[in-house]
Amino acid sequence: MSKNNTIDPSDNGGEIIEEPMNEALSKRYLAYALSTITSRALPDARDGLKPVHRRVLYSMAQLGLNPQGGHRKSATVVGEVIGKYHPHGDQSIYDAMVRLAQDFATRAPLVDGQGNFGNIDGDAAAAFRYTEAKLTPAAMLLLEGLDDDAVDFRETYDGTHKEPVVLASGFPNLLVNGSSGIAVGMATSIPPHNPAECIDAAIHLLDHPKSTVDDLIKIVRGPDFPTGGVVVETPEGLREVYATGRGGVRVQAKWTKEDLGRGMWRVIVTEIPYQVQKSKLMERLAELIETKKAPLLEDAMDESTEDVRIVLTPKSRTVEADVLMASLFRQCELETRFPVNMNVLDHGVPRVMGLRDLLNAYLDHRREVIVRRAKHRLGKIEHRLEVLDGLLKAYLNIDEVIRIIRQEDDPKAVMMKKFRLSDIQVEAILNMRLRALRKLEEIEIKREHKELSEEKREIEALLASTGRQWTEVKRQLKAAREVFDPGKKLGKRRSKFDVAKEIDTEAALEALIVKEPVTVVLSSMGWIRALKGHNQKLEDLKFKEGDELALSLECQTTDKVVLMASGGRAFTIGADKLPGGRGHGEPIRLNLEVPESETILEMLIPQDKARRIVASSKGYGFIVQDAELISSTRKGKIVLNVGPKEVMAACVKVEGDLTASIGKNRKLVIFKTDELPEMARGKGVKIQSFGDGGLVDIKTFAKADGLTWIDTAGRQQSADDWKDWMGKRAQSGRLAPRGFNKNGKFVG
Repeated sequence: MSKNNTIDPSDNGGEIIEEPMNEALSKRYLAYALSTITSRALPDARDGLKPVHRRVLYSMAQLGLNPQGGHRKSATVVGEVIGKYHPHGDQSIYDAMVRLAQDFATRAPLVDGQGNFGNIDGDAAAAFRYTEAKLTPAAMLLLEGLDDDAVDFRETYDGTHKEPVVLASGFPNLLVNGSSGIAVGMATSIPPHNPAECIDAAIHLLDHPKSTVDDLIKIVRGPDFPTGGVVVETPEGLREVYATGRGGVRVQAKWTKEDLGRGMWRVIVTEIPYQVQKSKLMERLAELIETKKAPLLEDAMDESTEDVRIVLTPKSRTVEADVLMASLFRQCELETRFPVNMNVLDHGVPRVMGLRDLLNAYLDHRREVIVRRAKHRLGKIEHRLEVLDGLLKAYLNIDEVIRIIRQEDDPKAVMMKKFRLSDIQVEAILNMRLRALRKLEEIEIKREHKELSEEKREIEALLASTGRQWTEVKRQLKAAREVFDPGKKLGKRRSKFDVAKEIDTEAALEALIVKEPVTVVLSSMGWIRALKGHNQKLEDLKFKEGDELALSLECQTTDKVVLMASGGRAFTIGADKLPGGRGHGEPIRLNLEVPESETILEMLIPQDKARRIVASSKGYGFIVQDAELISSTRKGKIVLNVGPKEVMAACVKVEGDLTASIGKNRKLVIFKTDELPEMARGKGVKIQSFGDGGLVDIKTFAKADGLTWIDTAGRQQSADDWKDWMGKRAQSGRLAPRGFNKNGKFVG
C-alpha cells in the first residue's frame, strides 16, 4: 500500500480497537438478539403487550383519544408514536395499531377503528391517512392509573420523553388477547381466551391460592378465538397446554347441514378457524375441486356478507355430511392446529409459563399497581391535609394573618414563626383569594379535612395489610368483568367445544369408485398405465423406443397398488388414479416421489393378514405385514433400511413354512420361515452368508410341496433331494441343484 493510502488513526477519532472478528460478531449479534427478544418479539407477562402496542396505546391516551371522545386520524397517532416513542418504520406501527382494532384478530379490541381496517378475507387496511381511531373501554382498563405512579417510567430512545415500562393492566390481557412473535432462537404463540373466564380464574386463584391447573381449567376451559370455530382438542391435550405452556390446539370450522328436500342437502360453514384468510381458503377449495383431490365435493361458493357463509355442495347425496367434512378437514384449512408456546418476559427474562404461573404473575403485578397507586394517593392526601391544616389556622387567626400580610416586610417568615406553619402551608395562605375568607369556605375546608383524614386511615390500613390489598385486587377485577359481561357481545364465548369424530373417509371414497377390473402395467423406464380388464395380451403392448415391460398386476379400480422401490421404500397409489391404457401412460414420478436413481422392484395389492419377506442385496431382511406397506404420502414410507451400496433385492409373499435363499455364488440354503423376525421397519437379520457377491432371490414353500422353480421355458422343475439343503438362517448353504436356472432366480 502506498504512503498516501495509509489510514491515520487521528482521522477516525484517535483510537482503533483491534478485536478478533468472531468475538466482534458474537458480541454484536448477542446484543441484537437480546434487543429482539426483550424489545420486539415477546410480550410482557404483566400486561401482555409488546413495546410497539404499549407505545401505541400510551400515545393515544396522551392525545386524549378516549372512548367518550371522537375519532382522530390514524396518521396523527402514527406520527406521535414514531416521533416520541418508537424509532421504527411507520408501517410497522400502523400494522400493530390495525391488529388491535380488528375484531377478527383480537379477542378484546383495544382500538376503536373507523374506516377500512381490513377484513377476514386478508385484504389490507386503508392507508393511515384515510382511517381514524380512538381507544376502547377495554384499553382504558389497561391504561388506568398511569398518572398515579402505578408503574415505572423510563426515558424514550432520544431521552426527551418518558414512557411506561408496563401498563397497569386492569384485566389479564395476555391471556385474553394472546400474542405471537418470533425472536432470535425462540418464539411465542399464545391463543386468545374468553375475558370473563380469565377474570373468574384470577379471582378463583385469589380465593384459593393452592388451586391446581386442574381446578383452573374448569373455569378457563380452553381458547376462545375471535372467529369462533370448534375446539376439538382432547381434554388431555388441553391440560398439557395449560400445565406446561406448550402444545397445540385443534380447531375446526363450525358448520351445519342444510336440507334442500328430496334427499338433497348442502353444508353451510358459518365460522372458520382463527387466522385463516377466507379468500385463501376458497382458493384452496377450488384447487381441490379442479385437481379432483376432493372427490366428495362438487362445488364451493362464498356467500359471505358481514358474517361468514361458505356453501359446500356434495358430489353425491348418498355421502354423509360428516364424511364430506372429515375429508375436507384433512385437506384444507377448515381444520387447523394452533401451536401453543407461552413464552413471555417475566421481569425481563424469557420464560415459558403455564396457566397458573401466568395468572400469578398478573395478580402480583395488580397488587403492586394497587400499592403504588395507594402510596401515590396517600402522598397527595398528606400534602392536601397539610395545606388544609394551615388554612384552618389562618381562619382561626384571620385578623392577625391580614395584619401580618399588610404590615410585615417578610410576611411569609413571620407567619411561619408565629403560627408554626410549614413553607407549603404559608404559600397556600398567601395564594388564597379574598372571597375564600367567607364562613362557608371554612366549613367546606373542615368537611374536606374530615373526608381526607378518613380516606388516609383507609389507605394506611390497606398498605399495612396484604389481605386488604388482595381484596382490593379482587374488587377491581369484578368491576372490570362488567366490561366483559358474558351476556353481552364482547364477553360471550365464541369458540365451542366438541369431540373430533373418527370417520373412515377412505371407505367413503372407495364407495364412490366404480369397481372395474384393470391390469396395471409398468415399464422399465417407469411409465405406468391401467388397461381395462384382465387377461391382457401384454406381449402386444407398445412402449416408447428403448422401453419395455417390467411389471404387470391384475387388480380392481378400488384396490390400492403398492410399489416397492429398490431404495427400500413402499409407495401407494389408488388404481383408479392411474392413467388409462391409451398411449404410453404417465411417468410414475408425476404422482410419487420416487428418486431417479431407484427402480420399482415389485407391484402388489395389500391383503389382510398377508406377510412378505423383504431382503437387501447384502442378505439382510425380515418379514413385514402387507398393512405396514401402505403409505399416505407421495414420499412413501421407509420399510427396509439399506446402505449406500445396497438395494432391496427381494419382496416375496410368505406362502409356506420354509424359506429358500440363493446368492450370486449360486449357493442355496433352506431354513424355517419363522426364523425370520416380523418387523414394520428396519434392517432385519442376516438371511444368508456370502463369501462373494450377494443375495439374488428368495422363495417360500410348504414342506409338503417341496422346492420347485420355473425354468426359462416356463416349465416347473423340482428337486427331489431338497432336504439336503436344509440348514439354519445365516448359513452359506450349498451349490444349487443341477438344472437350476442360470440367472439364479426361482423364475427363469
